[in-house]
Amino acid sequence: MISLDRLARRRVWNTVAMAGAGLCAAVALVSLLAVLVWLGGKGIPALDLAFFTELPKPVGEPGGGMANAIAGTLIVLGIACAIAVPVGMGAGVYLAEYGRNRLGGVVRFTCDVLTGVPSIAVGIYVYILMVLTSKQFSALAGGVSLAVIMLPIVTRSTEEMLRLVPVSLREAGLALGAPHWRVVTGVVLHTARGGLITGGLVALARVAGETAPLLFTAFNNRYWSASLDQPIATLPVQIFTYAIAPFDDWHRQAWAGALVLVGMVLIISIIARLIGRQAGTGAWR
Repeated sequence: MISLDRLARRRVWNTVAMAGAGLCAAVALVSLLAVLVWLGGKGIPALDLAFFTELPKPVGEPGGGMANAIAGTLIVLGIACAIAVPVGMGAGVYLAEYGRNRLGGVVRFTCDVLTGVPSIAVGIYVYILMVLTSKQFSALAGGVSLAVIMLPIVTRSTEEMLRLVPVSLREAGLALGAPHWRVVTGVVLHTARGGLITGGLVALARVAGETAPLLFTAFNNRYWSASLDQPIATLPVQIFTYAIAPFDDWHRQAWAGALVLVGMVLIISIIARLIGRQAGTGAWR
């Protein structure tokens, strides 16, 4: 039996550890709230209807907006999702269901390495691969660069979500005579779909604010552009361009653009949490 003195020491250390963890959480929360409050104070006064509906004004002329950059961000993120989500989920399914071999180990190791690669290195890689080859900055190149960053996140999150599905469900499907691929698509993926959607949204939120890859690939465009083979404006690049400019009005719009971008990431994160909570309570089953 545990002595009373030893039990008391454990309780003391438990209290100290809980207090330390709570203090760290409070510091992180206060820092985040300080950034959001500061950003809101700078960005909200600059938000108006023109910001969401008009193009940027010429250099030195006040007014205008970032409507083309908002639309361009959505286009580039759509391209990234169209590439990374199916490929990443397919790789994750392979790792979870068939990847207990040397190839699976290589794929896992590669994903772990790619997760830590700086985004600017990804941008240079896609620049050499696509931009120099085609001699043209493009929305497609920007989407590919973001997809490369998303890919390991989607792959590993898919693998982990599928591993959480009870083995008994797989065995039940196999016992009924269904082939393995049918059990995977009809039972395993259906059971884990809430977690899979959450993983995809988390990866999307991760790349939504990336600037460096887009500087090397999508570049920028002061006009409306929906062509995938042409340069396109994006919020991160537009914010960067305005922030380093010497014009006060551009600085004001950069704060507004940063607020809109943070709002987009916040909305994506909230949706991911809600879907994850519904999946955890069985609402998706």
